Amino acid sequence: MTGFGGRAAKEPKKPLVVIPVYNERRSVRNVLSELFRHYDGEVLAVDDGSTDGTAQELARFPGVQVLRHATNLGYGRALRDGFEYAIRLGHDVVVTMDCDEQHEPAQVPVFLERLAQTDADIISGSRYLKEPTAAELQHVPPERRHINSLITNLLNTLCGWQLTDAFCGFKAYRVDALRRLRLDEDGYGFPLQLWLQAWQAGLRIEELAVPLIYKPNFERSFGRGLDDTRTRLSYYLRVIGRELEQISRMNALSVPACNCKEQA
Repeated sequence: MTGFGGRAAKEPKKPLVVIPVYNERRSVRNVLSELFRHYDGEVLAVDDGSTDGTAQELARFPGVQVLRHATNLGYGRALRDGFEYAIRLGHDVVVTMDCDEQHEPAQVPVFLERLAQTDADIISGSRYLKEPTAAELQHVPPERRHINSLITNLLNTLCGWQLTDAFCGFKAYRVDALRRLRLDEDGYGFPLQLWLQAWQAGLRIEELAVPLIYKPNFERSFGRGLDDTRTRLSYYLRVIGRELEQISRMNALSVPACNCKEQA
């Protein structure tokens, strides 16, 4: 585990697990059943316009609160709506996890315990904090790992951090810290805006090792042309560049320029 920054620890008291879901009919029942074997707190599923029967699967779990988008608004929007729900209902901590069986529900208590023991504002799962085995890597598309590495290194250069995984969605947040951010990115570039705003706000970040689980049978389209590797990378770099410009304008700071070109 790695950490950056510092502040007095504050024990979380009222956690909420937020799960963005979009056409997850094949996996949502397994994920929720396993989650409730290890966690007895509140759960919010944000159904981002599913059309495949996900809503019917969610209805099997009356203990799960459901926020439903009439149409698909994006991964970032689903998370932001989950954060707003947590703030509105007075939760102290939010844990986010995906619903494609690539995050282990048994680790939710580990995230909560770690947050209770540390002064971190965000505990971020990392699939690369420990060196993955060849067996773990065999199903991971090389272009996805390449983009993750490229963006992670860029964020580290900008923020002076030592992150190892910029894109893992398995995280625990202190809600007080989320209140200090002004997140508005709806798409898959949401984590990049989050990292830059967390840096600017002086939040403390720690990484927690999580298994590298990649299930090819759950491979999905990014949509909006982002399945093309260069198009997706260009989008991520635009999100970073836009956020740096916003930080510079708001704070009149000299921020390192973002050279939005992929290096060979």
